[in-house]
Amino acid sequence: MAANSLDRAKQAVRAQVWDALTTADAVHDASVHGRIPNFKGAGQAAARLAALPAWQRATIVKAVPDKAQLPVRARALQQGKTVYMAVPKLATLKPFYLLDPAALTVPPVEAAASRTAAAVAPTVEVDALRPLDLIVLGSVAVNRDGARIGKGAGYSDIEFALLTEAGLVTPETVVVTTVHRLQVTGTLIPTTEHDVGVDLIVTPEEAIICPNPHRPSGVDWSALTAEKIAAIPALAARAGT
Repeated sequence: MAANSLDRAKQAVRAQVWDALTTADAVHDASVHGRIPNFKGAGQAAARLAALPAWQRATIVKAVPDKAQLPVRARALQQGKTVYMAVPKLATLKPFYLLDPAALTVPPVEAAASRTAAAVAPTVEVDALRPLDLIVLGSVAVNRDGARIGKGAGYSDIEFALLTEAGLVTPETVVVTTVHRLQVTGTLIPTTEHDVGVDLIVTPEEAIICPNPHRPSGVDWSALTAEKIAAIPALAARAGT
């Protein structure tokens, strides 16, 4: 599928899910379009995730900064797990906040909020991270095969590729997304080589194990424009080596 056709197909799936969430009054935002949905029931989804063995084994968690995953980040910190969270748009050479529960100066639920994390947490470069037990992604749509799409900026996929190249994502790393049940679609989700699939989908009502989700082996440089590389210092540094 040509790039433009792929983008249109992905956007059609996003629009379908955003419309369904809006119709069902299933989100907290006034408008969900263009966002990772801040879905109602995110706390219940976080609790369901916390009951799973993959969560209970994890000590090092990388999580997106989206509001929908705030309960996941807060629970991780409350349970003594180290959390890494991306700096917005990966815009610094040290593109991850380090949330160490032993070093927090504010309560975990506050530290887990992206705005507070930016004020209280140090930033670290990719090579300073510890190997990841669990990666938590936000999604607009996901299917039961583990294919997912975000809002279209591509930062989660770039983060994953950088972390994979650095040896921080291993075959044992579990990739999970928490979503509303309406975000689990039966529609085919078109994907590319650099799109990250998930091992687990967790909604407030169920946990879904996905068979053989796709994992990129590293950065797909051919899919990145020079402008995108230049805008992400950690990418630009690797491109120059």
